[in-house]
Amino acid sequence: MKIEIWSDIACPWCYIGKRRFETALAAFEHKAEVQVYWRSYQLDPSLPEHYDGTELAYLSERKGMDPENVRQMFAHVKEQAAGEGLSYDFDKAVVANSFQAHQLLHLAAAHGKADDVKEALLSAHFERGEDIGSREFLVRTGTDAGIPAAEVAEALASGKYADDVRADIIQARSLGVTGVPFFVIDRKYGISGAQPAELFSEALEEAWAQAHPLVMVNQPGGAGSGTNESGEVCGPDGCAG
Repeated sequence: MKIEIWSDIACPWCYIGKRRFETALAAFEHKAEVQVYWRSYQLDPSLPEHYDGTELAYLSERKGMDPENVRQMFAHVKEQAAGEGLSYDFDKAVVANSFQAHQLLHLAAAHGKADDVKEALLSAHFERGEDIGSREFLVRTGTDAGIPAAEVAEALASGKYADDVRADIIQARSLGVTGVPFFVIDRKYGISGAQPAELFSEALEEAWAQAHPLVMVNQPGGAGSGTNESGEVCGPDGCAG
């Protein structure tokens, strides 16, 4: 089963959605046969590499949102994050363009380290106030995940994975994605938003059942149909004698 997740490192609901999805996946009977792919998405690609101001200032001044409404939104999101074991600190959050961080994620995927790096980036941004637009921070994050520092630095300096990031964003538009997180299962099922873990569990079970339909081996036309086709069963009206 292939699951693609479009998200932005600067999206608070994306981290919450990641945790809820992981809760569902951990309990999924066939989790060993699930492959997860992190896809890139940018909520605000026009951001400079570094924005000189707080998250509150960015949303109120640049996006025109009422400061009090922003504070209430922060409080609500922080509460929801805490319910998933996350410690958000919007006062420390550094507003920065996430494009280079997404390039690091593609490099990490090439090394089989995408999950580790995605987790590190989200935690750094929302819990520790790290600057996800800083080349130094990104090199350190990649190195901590086991990727050679020189390779991380070269990939970021050359923009080696820039086209891959853009391709993800274009693909998101073609699928009708207008907000993140957005989960796609086998290119057949779409789940928008940081839904409860229970909904993810239901989607996983349904997608698995659809991809692996039960085949009756003792029915006409089925495997083994030349053998006993009328095995005794019990039903609502009793048992066959």
